[in-house]
Amino acid sequence: MAGGSEGPKQYGITKPLSLLGPVEADLQRTAELEKFLVEAGLYESPEESAKREEVLGKLDQIVKDWVRQLTSQRGYTDQMVEEANAVLFTFGSYRLGVHGPGADIDTLCVGPSYVNREEDFFIVLHDILTQTEDVTELQPVPDAHVPVMKFKFHGISIDLLYASVSLLVVPADLDISQGSVLYDVDEATVRSLNGCRVADQILRLVPNIQNFRTTLRCLKYWAKRRGVYSNVTGFLGGVNWALLVARVCQLYPNAVPSMLVSRFFRVFTQWRWPNPVMLCSIEEDELGFPIWDPRKNPRDKCHHMPIITPAYPCMNSSYNVSTSTLRVMMEQFQFGNKICQEIEMNKASWSALFEPFQFFEAYKNYLQVDIIAEDDEDLRLWKGWVESRLRQLTLKIERDTYGMLQCHPYPHEYADPSRQSAHCAFFMGLSRKEGVKIQEGQQFDIRGTVDEFRHEINLYMFWKPGMELAVSHVRRKQIPAYVFPEGYKRPRPSRHVNHQQQSNKNDTEDGMANRSPDSQLKRKHDSAGTDDADHVRSAKRSSVSPVHPKTSSPQSGNLGDDSQIKRASSDASLGSQASPQAYETSPDPVASGSRCATMGAVCSGDATSKHGIPLVENCATPSVAVCTTLKRVAEKVVSELVGSERLGSTNSAELLESMEKEVLAENVHFGGNGVVPGGLPEELEVTLLAHAPFFPVKV
Repeated sequence: MAGGSEGPKQYGITKPLSLLGPVEADLQRTAELEKFLVEAGLYESPEESAKREEVLGKLDQIVKDWVRQLTSQRGYTDQMVEEANAVLFTFGSYRLGVHGPGADIDTLCVGPSYVNREEDFFIVLHDILTQTEDVTELQPVPDAHVPVMKFKFHGISIDLLYASVSLLVVPADLDISQGSVLYDVDEATVRSLNGCRVADQILRLVPNIQNFRTTLRCLKYWAKRRGVYSNVTGFLGGVNWALLVARVCQLYPNAVPSMLVSRFFRVFTQWRWPNPVMLCSIEEDELGFPIWDPRKNPRDKCHHMPIITPAYPCMNSSYNVSTSTLRVMMEQFQFGNKICQEIEMNKASWSALFEPFQFFEAYKNYLQVDIIAEDDEDLRLWKGWVESRLRQLTLKIERDTYGMLQCHPYPHEYADPSRQSAHCAFFMGLSRKEGVKIQEGQQFDIRGTVDEFRHEINLYMFWKPGMELAVSHVRRKQIPAYVFPEGYKRPRPSRHVNHQQQSNKNDTEDGMANRSPDSQLKRKHDSAGTDDADHVRSAKRSSVSPVHPKTSSPQSGNLGDDSQIKRASSDASLGSQASPQAYETSPDPVASGSRCATMGAVCSGDATSKHGIPLVENCATPSVAVCTTLKRVAEKVVSELVGSERLGSTNSAELLESMEKEVLAENVHFGGNGVVPGGLPEELEVTLLAHAPFFPVKV
C-alpha cells in the first residue's frame, strides 16, 4: 500500500489509501486554493459572525421562555417551572464550520417530554415568533419529512426543528450523541435529532478538522458553480457533500486541501455506484429503528447513490438521486478530475476548476417550468411546493420514456422582471440517452407525463387564486433573455479538450450535418427573447407531459424530428467543455510485450490472468499502474465473493484484503515474485475500494 506498511490509525471502515503528506508544491497549491476561496467571498466577516451569535442567543432565550410558560400553564410545581429548560443545537454547515455569508442556520430545539411538536411547537411557539420583532417570513412546514419552521431573524435565515425527548427536565449539558436520547421517541423526532448527531459524528471521524473544512468549502462552491448542489432537485446537498469529503479525508489522513480536492475526484470518478459510501460500520440497535440495509429492505436496493449517515439509525442521505442526476454528477466529476490533473501539472489554475457550467449551451431542448403567483409572499410558498416536487417530473419522464429521454434539472431559478405578477422559472435540459439507437423519426410525447405532474402540483393544500404553473418545451434558441442578466455571451472555446472533435463525433452519431460550434451558438441577446412574452402566455396550452417513445404526426406537438430531443453537435459538451468521454484518462500506450511493473506481467493480447481474464494489449504504463486487467480482476474477485455468499459476512477490511491477495496472485501467475515494491500503488487501491460492494453491519 502506498505510504508505508506500519499500522496507522484507521478513521474509517478501511485502512487509508495513502499516508503520504504534502510536498512543497502541495503546500503552495493549498495556499493558492485558500486565497482563491477568500477572494471568491466564501468567508463571512467578523461582524456577520457576531450577528449570528447574537441571533442564536436571542432565539435560545425565546425557546427557554416558551417551555417555562408551558410548564407553568400546565400546573407543574414552582420548582419544575424554575428548572424547565430547552436546549438549542446547531447542525449543517454552521455546525461543521463551513457556512458562508448569507447562509441559513440549521437549528434544533430539544424540549421536555410534555412539550409536543404538533400544538406546542407549531402553534404556541409559532404565535410567539409571529409577535417577535425582527422575525419575518415565518413559514411552518409541519408535514415535511423533517418538520420545520422557517423564518428570518434580524435578516438571518433560520430553519428550526423540534425534538421532544423522554425527560421531564432537559439538562443544559445534554449530550444528544448518546443513543439514550432516542428512547421512547417517534421517527419524526429521530430524524430531527439526526442532523445534529450526524454533524457531530462527522467531526469525530475525520483526521484533521481544518483540512476537512477547507476541502468541503471548496467542493460545495464547486458543486454550486457546476449546477450539482441541490438535494431537493435530485443532486447532493450540504450533508451529502460533507460525507463524501469526510470519506476522502479518512482515505488520505495526512493530505492537505489541494491534495484532498484532487483525490476526491480521483476516487469518485472510479466509484462503482450503488456501492455505498460510509464513514463507519452500520450499527443495529435494540431500539429497532429502520436502518439502511439493501439485503433486508427492497426499497434500499433501488437507491442509485447511497451516502450513509454515520449516526444511528444510519440512513441513506441521498435517496433523492435519480439515474439522470447521477449521470450529470458523474460527468461533472470527470470534469473536475481532468482539471485537477492539469493543476497538478501546472497547466491550469484553480479558477479553471470553478468555471460555471454553461447549462443553456449544453442541450438543444429544454423544459421550462413557470411558477406564477399574485404577490411575493404567495410566490415564496407556491415556489417551495413546486420546487419540492420537480424531482418527480424527472422521475416520471425517465419512467415513461423507459430511460431513453434523459433529464438534467438545473437547480437555479430565474425571474422575468418584465412581468407584473410574481414569477420565477426553472429549466430542465433534455437529451436522448447516449449509445442507444433510435428509430428514424421517433418522437417522445411527454404531454401526458407533464399533465400528470401538473395535476399532482395542483393538489397543494394551501393553493390560492393566482397560483399558476406552466410547463412548456423550448428549444435553445427560444430560451428567454432574462436567464442571461448580463446579455448573451458565447462561451469561449475550451483549451482543456478538443471541442470540435467531440462535436463532429456526436454529429455523426446523430446523423446530422457537421456544423461548427460558432454557427450553432450564433444568436443575439435580444433575439433570444423575441417570442418570450407570447411563449410564457401560451405555456399552459403547450404543456408537454406520460411519455412513451412513439412515432407521431407532425401536428401532434411531440418532441421529434424537427425538435429532436438529443444533443446537437456542440451540445454534447459540458458547457464550454467536452462530454465526459473526452475526460477519460488514457494512459500513454506501451509497446506490446512490455512488462507491467504492477502486475509483473507481459501485456500481450493472447495472455490471460489466473481468473481467465484476457490481458489488454498496450493497456498501461508502469507509472499509471491501473490497467483494464486490474479492474477486471477486481470485478472478478467481487463476483466470486458474491457467488460464495461471503459478502454478507465479510467486513470491509477483509474484502479489500482478499482483493489485494488476488491481485498479487496475478503477479505470481505471470512470473512475478508476488511482491510489489512499496505495496500496491495508490491508484490500484482506489480501484479496489471503488469496486467493493460490501454492506457491513455491526450488530
